[in-house]
Amino acid sequence: MSETTDKEFVEFVVKSIVDHPDDVQIERTVDEMGVLISLKINPEDMGQVIGRQGSTAKSIRTLLRVIGAKNNARVNFKIIEPEGSNRPQRPATTTDNVEDVVNDLKL
Repeated sequence: MSETTDKEFVEFVVKSIVDHPDDVQIERTVDEMGVLISLKINPEDMGQVIGRQGSTAKSIRTLLRVIGAKNNARVNFKIIEPEGSNRPQRPATTTDNVEDVVNDLKL
């Protein structure tokens, strides 16, 4: 796989949709899990890259999987949340005990 094909793709797409293209930073790492494309952008551009209900980010991930499949590689995409982000943190989900869940089923 051309080392830059997936990275160049993400760079082109992201720089095309953000208001601060000069702030776009992309890092590509390879390990036993495959390729990881990490994206850092201006905090003001987060909404544009993520899209409504994550649709834009999901589309980028899907297209990266296609590029990876074509080149026999697993490609993952990670958007690094900027420091100082004021996005509310998602509350930690509680995990139920297996016995409690089985008891709730009342089998």
